[in-house]
Amino acid sequence: MSSDQTDRVRTVAVPLGPPKPELSRARVALLVLVLAGLVFGGFELVSRGTPAADAKSSAEPVYAPYVDVTQTPTYPFQIPSANPVSSVYLAFVVSDRAHPCTPSWGGYYSLSEAEQALDLDARTAQLRKEGGSVMISFGGRDNTELAVGCTDAAKLADAYRAPLERYHSSTIDLDLEGAALDDVGANTRRAAAIAAIQKQFSAHRTPLRVWLTLPVSRGGLSAAGIAAVRSMLAAHVELAGVNAMAMDFGSDEHAPGAMLRAVEASLNATQAQVQSLWRAGGLPSSQSAAWGHVGATVMLGVNDSPVEQFTTADAQGLAGFVSRHGIPRVSAWSLNRDAACGGAFAQTGIVSNTCSGVLQKPLQFTQIFGSLKGTRTANADASSGTPVERTANGPADDPAQSPYPIWRSTAAYGTGYKVVWQHEIYQASWWTQGTPPDGGSGTQGGDPWQPIGPVPPGSRAPKLELLVHGTFPAWSPDSVYQQGDRVTYAGLPYQARWYTKGDQPVAALPADPGAPWQPLFKAPGEPTGVSTGTEGPP
Repeated sequence: MSSDQTDRVRTVAVPLGPPKPELSRARVALLVLVLAGLVFGGFELVSRGTPAADAKSSAEPVYAPYVDVTQTPTYPFQIPSANPVSSVYLAFVVSDRAHPCTPSWGGYYSLSEAEQALDLDARTAQLRKEGGSVMISFGGRDNTELAVGCTDAAKLADAYRAPLERYHSSTIDLDLEGAALDDVGANTRRAAAIAAIQKQFSAHRTPLRVWLTLPVSRGGLSAAGIAAVRSMLAAHVELAGVNAMAMDFGSDEHAPGAMLRAVEASLNATQAQVQSLWRAGGLPSSQSAAWGHVGATVMLGVNDSPVEQFTTADAQGLAGFVSRHGIPRVSAWSLNRDAACGGAFAQTGIVSNTCSGVLQKPLQFTQIFGSLKGTRTANADASSGTPVERTANGPADDPAQSPYPIWRSTAAYGTGYKVVWQHEIYQASWWTQGTPPDGGSGTQGGDPWQPIGPVPPGSRAPKLELLVHGTFPAWSPDSVYQQGDRVTYAGLPYQARWYTKGDQPVAALPADPGAPWQPLFKAPGEPTGVSTGTEGPP
């Protein structure tokens, strides 16, 4: 009953005659029950906005960190020893700088270019093969979010859908910050596009989970964040929840426990807002159920403001808070940063993309959050993703359908060199010769080969890159060549390592250490300066 109804006064006719009998006991009992219900209802209305301390959803908390896809060096998220929790949110897909309705990774790589430059197709396939999950994150703080750059409804839906289909993802993460969050038109376009995609996925009986990742303060979501949630609900998007970016609070949080208290306050406030938003959208939401639609994302170690530091002790405290309330999703920015700065001589207070800036052991944050009950963990000491060992009689590799050179036992491979062996892509962890990529110990620390993933369908032979330009005489089997002489054979340039006669140049890369001819060209995947397995050409 609404308040305006309770304030109305109606005039009724009062009949003349003797007074009515007093209320019976039954009626008194009924009146007591009604009054009790009104008191309870009033209490419920007052307490809706305050999360109960013991409220808890039935969800099991799951940890899945973000990975900065375009960061150098590329993080090997597909390897259990580098990513013990298996599943990741890959960040960030944004508008291509020249074509705003085309999805790109960070504005630097198209989806196809990311396959060639980052081996992203192979890495995600490897992670899925290991039982992990790939979630795609759109937006982020920098660059142009798709719905901001693309105003064509059909093209926008295609742009959101393309990465999901390419990387076989059933979870979409919309990270809205800054101008993207304040753009009302973009909010409307985005909501309509996601609703259409979710409907299409549902038609194929493949649920699409949709998370809104939004900045928060100790008081929870901003007005713009609330508006973004409302636009999604108004478009009938079934939201998995609101993921609170509990970081960068903008004040001094260096006192022990202060950062954790700020994070917990922001989550409590967000939970109350989520409950209110769900109810306003016509969705039933109790206090406990509201926790089931809240996610928590922290920035590991030093935040963008050096005085704000989220420590491993804070992580332990947050893990307990998450478990007590049944928060279903926990993430961190980022897996790339889960290590101390400075190596053996740890440095603190540093804001970096590759380390946390606080004292910690390698992957310590991941180990802490990985203990959350619903998280699927991988044994870092078990298989690093290397396929079951195969013999030389295994499946043959076709150079014409391999994106990198085929591994050869006689070749010497420098650190970082990429090869194909029995339909899998590998990268050399250090200088190696003679050890087949699938014949090592199977761990990142003891195996000279790091598995990247299966060769993507439709791959082609790598396009060779010339290291020198000019016209050289054609190689002749009857000529004598001294060290440093250059020739052309089959259209490719070579340089003599020493005196040679009658030794035909071989195009196989890298050149065998005992081969007299050094190729003056390289293939994709070869690290700089090791195009032949030794030093580069003079």
